[in-house]
Amino acid sequence: MSGAAKRKPVFDLILIGGLLLLALVCYLLFAGSKSDGNVAVVCINGVETERYPLYQNGRYPLNGGSNILIIENGVAWLEDADCPDKLCVRQGKVHLDGQVITCLPNKLTVTIRADNSEVELIS
Repeated sequence: MSGAAKRKPVFDLILIGGLLLLALVCYLLFAGSKSDGNVAVVCINGVETERYPLYQNGRYPLNGGSNILIIENGVAWLEDADCPDKLCVRQGKVHLDGQVITCLPNKLTVTIRADNSEVELIS
């Protein structure tokens, strides 16, 4: 009989529970560290084309009108798209630094950034 076969199931459950607890703690640490973004950066085919401030409400046609970006109350989302699956529309609202909405058929991304114009010094 091998060593793994001799282990008790209780120890396996303790190990799984410990790993789940560790994963939860890591998630809470990283999710809590996300800051609100203040600009939506639009890239088409990997090239930045526009930047829209999240504090300014508006409705913006993107990529020749193939996608419609809505910014309202510091949150951005794609309201409509001419792609067949409309997964980009179903991705929902974004506002945290680093969040991305992607429309693969139209080669479009909208990335939320905390665009700090101040220079940070690290000492």
